[in-house]
Parts: sequence; C-alpha cells; structure tokens
Amino acid sequence: MLSVNTNSGALTALQYLSNTNAQLQTTENAINSGMKVATAKDNGAIYAIAQNMRGEVAGYQAVTDSLNRGTSVVDTALSAAQSISDLLIQMKQNALSAADSSLDQTSRQSLANDFSAMSAQILTIVNNASFNGVNLVNGKTTRISALTSASDASQRITVLAQTLTVSKLGYGTTYSSQTTASTMVGKISAAMTTVNSALSALSAGSKKFSIQSGFVSKLSDSLTIGIGNLVDANMAQESAMLTSLQTKQQLGVQALSIANQAPQAILSLFK
Repeated sequence: MLSVNTNSGALTALQYLSNTNAQLQTTENAINSGMKVATAKDNGAIYAIAQNMRGEVAGYQAVTDSLNRGTSVVDTALSAAQSISDLLIQMKQNALSAADSSLDQTSRQSLANDFSAMSAQILTIVNNASFNGVNLVNGKTTRISALTSASDASQRITVLAQTLTVSKLGYGTTYSSQTTASTMVGKISAAMTTVNSALSALSAGSKKFSIQSGFVSKLSDSLTIGIGNLVDANMAQESAMLTSLQTKQQLGVQALSIANQAPQAILSLFK
C-alpha cells in the first residue's frame, strides 16, 4: 500500500539504524575505556561481581602492607642479631687473649677496654634495632603480628621477640684479671649460643612472612586477572565489530534515504 501518511519502509529502516547506532555507541565506549563493563549500566550482574572482587584485591593490598611492615621489623632485628653475633666472636677472642697467663696487666687492661667498647656497641645496636617504632631485641616487645586474610582481621601470623640485651646475654660488661677473663670466655660462649638461637628464630620468622607475602601476591594477581576477564574489552573483537557496525550504519542511512524517497512515487500516479 502506498501512503503519504505512513511510510512503513522508512520506519523499519529508522528502527534498524537506531539499533545499529546504539550498538556502535556501546562499541565505541568499550574501545575508549578498554572495558566492556565499565559501569553497572553496562551489565549490572557482572559489575557487581567485579566490584566484590575489587574489594578483595584492596583487602589483599592491606594484608601485603601488613606483611611488609612485619618483614621489615623482623629483618631489622635479624640484622641486629647478626651484628651482635659478630661482635661476640670478637669479644670471645679478646677474652681468650686476656686469659693468657703470659700477658702483662697493662696489655690485659687494654684488651679489657676494647672488650668494654664492644659491649657498649652491642647496647647501641640493641637500642637502635627499631622499625616503625617496633624493636624485637630490646625486651620491650613480645611479638610482631601481621594480617594474613583479606576477609578476617583476626587471622594473623606471629614472630616472637628475641631479647638480646647485655643483661639478658648475661656476660657482664668487662673483666679485670686473668681469672675473670677466663671466666668471661665461658660466659661469651653461652651468650653466643643464645644469640645463635635468636638468629634461627628470627630467620624462620622472616621466611614465614616472606612466604605468606608471596602467596598473598599470587592471590591478588589471580583476582586481578579474573576481574579483567569479566570486564575488559577484547580489543580485536571490538575493532572488528566497529568496522562492521560502521558499515551497517552507512547502509542504514542509505536504506532510510531510499525509504524516504518512496512516497514520491505516488506523484507519478497523478500525472
């Protein structure tokens, strides 16, 4: 039916062109943002899932920060224990030399002064082995804990403190004679055993934090990849779709133009 009031062909062409334009807009948005689901309007269900996963990733970042702080605290204490162990080796050698009966008192006193200086250095190391205000070797902190779960703040891993003060090591500060120097050798040996035990414990604690940190990093990366799989646009597909829709748009404009010209055929009936 030919009608000047209703052009069904033009209406159909316009409908298809409108659909093509809407699809083209969606594709252009995906290309511009790099995401096929950038807002809840794009796909509410997928967007909600992605937001939940983003929340978990943010939680794992907090866990990573906590583990990194804990690792730094333990590593600082570990460095202090290593330095103390090195000093104790020198102090044992010093005390052994002073215990030699052939040594004159003046030389022994010089060794004792050197021993005192190394003992004072241990005190300085212990007092300065702090990170972020936490010191695991001065006896003022019992432990350091770090988060392990993004969903439950009560889940933690803990490393116990290792007190390495001079009084805890129990060797005193110096010696004054061959006899006390000889006794000091045994005390330093006992102190070395204590420090080596602390080194082992702190090293195990540092490794524990490091392993957990690596695991959390892998979990976070897996979630990030999962989010990308849900919301990221496949640019190869979007490029192909863009070309297709641009072609359809041009054809739709031409079809609409042809349909709009159809009523003009009615004029030929009245000639």
